[in-house]
Amino acid sequence: QVQLEESGGGLVQGGDSLRLSCAASGRTFGSSAMGWFRQAPGKEREFVAVISWSGSKTEHADFVKGRFTISRDNAKNTLYLQMNSLKPEDTAVYYCAAGRGPLGSSRSDEYDYWGQGTQVIVSS
Repeated sequence: QVQLEESGGGLVQGGDSLRLSCAASGRTFGSSAMGWFRQAPGKEREFVAVISWSGSKTEHADFVKGRFTISRDNAKNTLYLQMNSLKPEDTAVYYCAAGRGPLGSSRSDEYDYWGQGTQVIVSS
């Protein structure tokens, strides 16, 4: 079992940067793909990025490519999302999730464990 806790959200202006962290506990973190998802008010949860268990493979949603970067430190059991050039439309609650296997997926139903989320608000 994996327990996840996100941090690093906040209120920023457009163009600013934030780095989200996701601290994981449990024996399976180092062998599981990890993902970031987000949910804006009134919208469905959407895929942001995924990273394989080793960190060698990543995938980012088109709307964040070139601005967001997912990474992980297995020695620290921590997942990161570096967010640059933030836009008001990035405003959402951001969730980290532990995948069912080592490679990862953009589908939320492929993830078994979720954090509580961290709020990101980007003002124009």
